[in-house]
Amino acid sequence: MRRRDFLKALGGGAAAMSFLPLLETGLAANSPTFPTRLIIFFSANGTVPSRWRPEGDEFNWTIKPGDILEPLSSLKDDLLIVEGVDMVSARYGPGDGHQTGMGHMLTGIELMVGDEKGGCETCPAAGFAGGPSVDQFIAQQIYDGEAFRSLEFGVQSGGPNTWSRMCSAGPGQPVEPQQNPHNAFDRLFGSLGQSEARREQLRQRRASVLDFVHQDLKDVQRQVSGRDAQRIDQHLSEIRDLEARLRSGDAQGLSCTVPDRGQAFDPYNRDNYPAAGQAMMDLIVSSFACGLTRVASIQWDRSVSNIFLPWSGAVTRHHDLSHRGDDDLDAESELVKINRWYAEQFAYLVNRLKSVPEGDGTMLDHTVVVWCNELGKGNSHTRNNVPYVMAGGANGFFKTGRYLRYDNDPHNNLLVSLCQSMGVQTSTFGNPSYCTGPLEGLRGV
Repeated sequence: MRRRDFLKALGGGAAAMSFLPLLETGLAANSPTFPTRLIIFFSANGTVPSRWRPEGDEFNWTIKPGDILEPLSSLKDDLLIVEGVDMVSARYGPGDGHQTGMGHMLTGIELMVGDEKGGCETCPAAGFAGGPSVDQFIAQQIYDGEAFRSLEFGVQSGGPNTWSRMCSAGPGQPVEPQQNPHNAFDRLFGSLGQSEARREQLRQRRASVLDFVHQDLKDVQRQVSGRDAQRIDQHLSEIRDLEARLRSGDAQGLSCTVPDRGQAFDPYNRDNYPAAGQAMMDLIVSSFACGLTRVASIQWDRSVSNIFLPWSGAVTRHHDLSHRGDDDLDAESELVKINRWYAEQFAYLVNRLKSVPEGDGTMLDHTVVVWCNELGKGNSHTRNNVPYVMAGGANGFFKTGRYLRYDNDPHNNLLVSLCQSMGVQTSTFGNPSYCTGPLEGLRGV
């Protein structure tokens, strides 16, 4: 019996799904391995390459003091710094630099033809992405009955257009990110604040269904032999273990704790930008710990991000700064401050994952987090040498602690590697014309 069929046998309707992952967390906690998870982390407008890249080679590298990645220095052993990857596919099809960067970043395929200009009459028109984004593709392939196939969060990402939607379920199918962390909390954890009497009622209901499943499996076991009988016996053992935890009341697992909903605030107020993002990152970690999903994303603002970030120390809006010349040292200084602030947010997320124990390691060991950008440099709108920072080993798939430099390898290959790290066996992703397989050396084995 597959896990999703078992959940169906438990009565996994919409009302029950918020409770079921808690039962499954208990199963996972006693399994030899933990599920592999994926997080996409986005910030916009490219980077300052000279202030982003580390010094050294693959295994012996350092981050220069004052540079963009310095907030990640203490996490060096958990990182993969990837330089020299080229978004080749973004040279083709409709759209301007930001449109193609955003639309190709996770899809590796041309944008659809459309009339979207985003209020910019001089900009070329384009439609939404021409295929699924890698997170949505993976989520569809690995879904096995979790409460949510994936979770998408946006921090003041705005209304739907080509610049503001990085996730895509398929051609012309942008995925709307949740931009209100309090609404997201209610969707994810609202039913977990029930009374103990209600929890006991649910435990008894699940136990009753388990009795039925137990007897059904025993009937089937008498009709089969050999390996099939052994597999059924293994399922029966797992059911008995689940029954014991139901009776003891330990249906939640060691790491699954409902996060604090916190005081309500306006997530669309500019001053609440940092707080909204942090709340969403906390929700991602809690959702993973409770087995609600295995795939999540957080999108800070959008492509052409022109938000004012005074808490970073910058005094000019982001997109305006990104268009100044390379010889404008004041602009460079402010761009470094802005990108360092995003590095601090990435570090916060990685450290939160690292704080959750799982087996002999932490949740970070079983996760891969990818910090991506729609551009290489903002003032030239280039999509070559796009910066990528990855964290986490994806259950041993990636060997971390390395700084990798490529020679314009297509970014579709990186997307293939992400698929393979999540157990999706494919040799191509996006438009195969721009893909030659997984990114060589990224896995490090």
